[in-house]
Amino acid sequence: MTELHLDPDRLFPSDAATREIARHLYQAVAELPILSPHGHLSPELFTANDTFSDPVRLLIQEDHYVLRILHSAGFGLEQLGLTPANGTESVVPAREIWRIFCSNWHRFAGTASGYWLTSQLVGVLGIDDMPSEESADATYDQIVKALASDDLRPRSLLDMFGVEVLATTDDPMDDLAQHASLEADPSFPVRLLPNFRPDRYIDPANPTWVKRVASLVESFGAPVSDYRAYLDALAARRLHFKAHGAVAADHGVYEPLAVNLGDSDAAALYRRGLTGSLSDAESRAFQGHMLMEMARMSTEDGLVMMIHPGVFRNHSSRTFQRFGPDTGHDFPVRTEFVCSLRPLLERFGMHPGFHLVLFTVDESLYSRELAPIASFYPSVYLGAPWWFLDAPDATLRWRSAVTESAGFYRSAGFIDDSRSLLSIGTRHDMSRRLDATFLARMVREGRIDLPMAERVAVDLVHTIPREVFKL
Repeated sequence: MTELHLDPDRLFPSDAATREIARHLYQAVAELPILSPHGHLSPELFTANDTFSDPVRLLIQEDHYVLRILHSAGFGLEQLGLTPANGTESVVPAREIWRIFCSNWHRFAGTASGYWLTSQLVGVLGIDDMPSEESADATYDQIVKALASDDLRPRSLLDMFGVEVLATTDDPMDDLAQHASLEADPSFPVRLLPNFRPDRYIDPANPTWVKRVASLVESFGAPVSDYRAYLDALAARRLHFKAHGAVAADHGVYEPLAVNLGDSDAAALYRRGLTGSLSDAESRAFQGHMLMEMARMSTEDGLVMMIHPGVFRNHSSRTFQRFGPDTGHDFPVRTEFVCSLRPLLERFGMHPGFHLVLFTVDESLYSRELAPIASFYPSVYLGAPWWFLDAPDATLRWRSAVTESAGFYRSAGFIDDSRSLLSIGTRHDMSRRLDATFLARMVREGRIDLPMAERVAVDLVHTIPREVFKL
């Protein structure tokens, strides 16, 4: 069988002299703790701390990157063991799904998923046979055996990867009891931070908005029609999150639109939204107004504001209706910041202590909009390449596009955005290797000297994310 291995110089420059500098810079940061202020793992994973059940759920079904590639090759999500919305359990044996994955390993060549999977298979699970039709059963058995070890339980993996800070993404009405339990547990040294995610409570176009808003407002003893009580309830839930360690609020909006509505106009749209009578334009305006309100609340409670815009979610209605969200069919759309976000920056961009981290999946914005904005407004930081762009070449393009205008210190540090625990160490290691590569090239070109590159390499991993996310 063909051997699967990790090149110790992976992602470093091919030029020998530059590669040597990259090695040196990488070694200075390789063992530094991981700070992960945005992700999607459940706190229940760590309170239960159970062994993982099988390779399929861990490496395939919970990773929409992997699902997307296999689906595009003609494999239905049913074949990959996903449970339809009607609740019918999959009848496809896990071993058979693993055979599909291994037989199609060649499809991952050159992709970010292929890079991450190789690192996980070799570096974490100890697999040295290339996935293939012939090796499928043997590698499946190897992984099942490895996963039975206490060394690969969730908490042990956090220790293996050197995770110091890990964030979840949580509904505003979550009581955060599991976070509180972990915070009180002296055997769990990781800071597990909840991120306040209010999208479904501020977008009247969301089909669950009315129900969620009613639950939110009525839980504070007010009638749902009371717009001021609605704002007060959101502010109170933010403080609840902050009391449980939250440092950030996350906004996964379709567009980064900020709208200045007066209180009376906003209240009128709010009440009409509760009856389902808003036009698309009115719904868009209200959501833009609420993004302004979320920024205002951040200036008051200190939560870092993250905006993750520009994604058309659940593009395949057939797939969404059958299997639900996060099943591989969310796609980037063109985005604009300079004009759309201006009202928010006009009002809050100079506010002391306000931190606004802007992400995008539209590469055309890097040098044209985001880097110039961050190079002026003291509140604005550049979010790391995200989703379709957290890949080796795309990450280097991002670093090149934003550094000349904004420098290194207007970036916010790396986020893994992971739904798969096994990939966290791999993704942060990738980022550190790529920054070492970029800095080594700048040293070789005489643009910065080696001591400055050494300082920047450490700051990108250690100092900058602590400052930006108020850790």
